[in-house]
Amino acid sequence: MAATAFSLKAQKVKASGAKLWKTLEAVTYEVTKDEYGDLYVPVFSDEIKEIQGEEVEVEGFIIPFEGMFKPTQLILSSLPISECFFCGSGGPETVMEITMKEKIKYTTKRVKIRGKLKLNRDNPDKLMYMLEDGVFAGLADSAY
Repeated sequence: MAATAFSLKAQKVKASGAKLWKTLEAVTYEVTKDEYGDLYVPVFSDEIKEIQGEEVEVEGFIIPFEGMFKPTQLILSSLPISECFFCGSGGPETVMEITMKEKIKYTTKRVKIRGKLKLNRDNPDKLMYMLEDGVFAGLADSAY
């Protein structure tokens, strides 16, 4: 565990917390067509493109899909479950698909996860924001 804490401190984080989610809001959409009809394709701002592939630290709530929670693959929401994209009023820019390096335990508390940000424009079956090589960085401060 000490090695993980050291490696987290050694990595330079390009964006984190509320500032990261604010940056990710700057997405628009273009409408294209596929065999099923209209398809909304994200158009990422230059500010978002600048952090693609960079180490970021995202804070959010683990979304507990019944029977689908996998400790190494999860979805994180910037908003509590009652307001998230899948259950409430949040948009697709408020959720992120995460692939963890190691298993994480489910919690209802806001967590911090570090990893490399990946942008997805091409696969409509995936979320537009993905985090690869995720590492649990602790519980988030309650004064978000």
